[in-house]
Amino acid sequence: MNILQITKDNLPQYANTSVAFDGHIEIEANLGIVYFTSLQAKGHIFTKAGTGIKAGEGIEAGTGIEAGEGIKAGCGIEAGEGIEAGWGIKAGWGIKAGWGIEAGWGIEAGWGIEAGTTISAKLRIFAGLIIWRKPKPEELSITCKRLSGGEVAYGNLIEISKESK
Repeated sequence: MNILQITKDNLPQYANTSVAFDGHIEIEANLGIVYFTSLQAKGHIFTKAGTGIKAGEGIEAGTGIEAGEGIKAGCGIEAGEGIEAGWGIKAGWGIKAGWGIEAGWGIEAGWGIEAGTTISAKLRIFAGLIIWRKPKPEELSITCKRLSGGEVAYGNLIEISKESK
């Protein structure tokens, strides 16, 4: 699969735009938070230590998303496999991963959080944070096979067994 390398030198070409790539996207270390309108890859999205990603319209990867710092999307974050961030993961409407979600300090979603296997955070987990209306029951769900770290501060934890899925 092809790899799009985003470096300090070519960052102005991609920053604050919508990037959709038919392969993997890898972003160089120590760039701070890199802003996109949206970020989409058929493969994985990977940022090295010292770099985080923020997209106003959403972040989506066919396989996994991993950031050395944090991941923040105005809409949703979706990965075919896993999502991992050094400090936090925040999405305006939902976070969904095929196998696991892990964050250094917190996980927050306005709509719901779903992982195929485990969810882990060092501190707290929030789902259904909607300030203009009361959340619907499905917007409060945090669904996984196992919560391996952190506490659910707002939302409803639904731990599922292999048989029920």
